[in-house]
Amino acid sequence: MIIVTGGAGFIGSAIVAALNSRGISDIIIVDELGTDEKWKNLVRLSYEDYIEKDDFIEIVSSSSIDFPVEAIFHLGACSSTTELDCSYLAINNYEYTKVLEDWAVNNDVRFIYASSAATYGDGSLGFKDDQSQIHKLRPLNMYGYSKQMFDLWARKTSQLENIVGLKFFNVYGPNEYHKADMRSFVLQAFEQINAVGKVKLFKSDKPEYADGGQLRDFIYIKDAVNMTLFFYDNPDVNGIYNIGTGNARSWNDLAKAVFAAMGKEPIIEYIDMPEHLKGKYQYFTQADISKIKYAGYENPITTMEDAVKDYVQNYLAKGEYLSGV
Repeated sequence: MIIVTGGAGFIGSAIVAALNSRGISDIIIVDELGTDEKWKNLVRLSYEDYIEKDDFIEIVSSSSIDFPVEAIFHLGACSSTTELDCSYLAINNYEYTKVLEDWAVNNDVRFIYASSAATYGDGSLGFKDDQSQIHKLRPLNMYGYSKQMFDLWARKTSQLENIVGLKFFNVYGPNEYHKADMRSFVLQAFEQINAVGKVKLFKSDKPEYADGGQLRDFIYIKDAVNMTLFFYDNPDVNGIYNIGTGNARSWNDLAKAVFAAMGKEPIIEYIDMPEHLKGKYQYFTQADISKIKYAGYENPITTMEDAVKDYVQNYLAKGEYLSGV
């Protein structure tokens, strides 16, 4: 059996879809469905069972799992970069992960968990996935720090020799419809263009960056999934790895790609950055992906223009979800 926590969420459901496309359906999905519409991500998926996250951690803590488990993809977390309840983030993103990882290692189960590029903070120390240097990183928000807490714990306990931590950069693509304010700019831009014919981008507070010229490593969900499954296929490869393209692009580039995919001329309005983001906003991110390539990952990475076109025309315009069945 394969367990996918956060399996109804964006990346988690995409992992399940990819496993389904391989003919794998012996999957336990763990999540907290709540009141949003992420349940719709499950409709086109094939899996053995669903368990609520609080029930699941109780089962794990009491060693009550009574079926063989091959691997755990631990993707469940509170991923809001603006979440202010620090205790909730510590419990949900750090303590939960410790319990699950401890059980997996003690039971010889492959454990692949989601860290985050938010751990890199303002990027002044670079974006190299060198786990010997992660103690030097300074995340800009509590979400990033909650991920950093587990990375540090896993290194301190020498568990990074047995597990895989993935620092996801800016992932976008189908199955993120439920994420409200945390949806990717591609989805938000698609809606803005349909509604008012233009998109809004933040002005820059730094002279070295033009308005909308802030740079991020945007990676398509299909590439992020391929990279993640590389570690499932190669169980001897462990440690912390970046999941990104290795090629930073501007928000202006991303906006223009959405307009192009919709067959429209770009109209961009620049607005002031909200006060609550000032000092916490990453102006530049770019994954160093030399480590995953050295480990043997060889798949080509989709260009931004091709990825956005696929997302807009084959999913957003049709209201489609990822499906592996």
